[in-house]
Amino acid sequence: MTAKTPGTHTTSHTSHTSHTSVSTHILDTALGRPAAGVAVELSVRPAGDAPWAAHARSSTDADGRCKDLPALPEGTAHVRLRFEVEPYLVRAGHPSAEGQRNGAFFPEVAVVFAVEPGEHYHVPLLLSPFGYSVYRGS
Repeated sequence: MTAKTPGTHTTSHTSHTSHTSVSTHILDTALGRPAAGVAVELSVRPAGDAPWAAHARSSTDADGRCKDLPALPEGTAHVRLRFEVEPYLVRAGHPSAEGQRNGAFFPEVAVVFAVEPGEHYHVPLLLSPFGYSVYRGS
């Protein structure tokens, strides 16, 4: 997660409607429960050919949610959420991750999507040992 110097954030809560924001959660569909403790990295770029810039890091809570992702910088066109799922899959005891020479079949999941200014994007990850799915939620 990004660090802020105390006293440098001056935007009032009433002006957040113009900010573009992202939230996510992970559901382990094989176990039917939230995936807690998964590291998530949020990166941004202003255009498709621009390099990625790390914007924030977080970790899913007991409900599988990242509730502390900051608003996106102005001018963001693309967002990448990178989920480090292998440590979770090993902890959860999934057969694709235990005892395999190369670890989990999906050691990480990267999701890239386009954003428009002022919108909120909720992007859930449905995870299982040998597959995953994402969608734009609400």
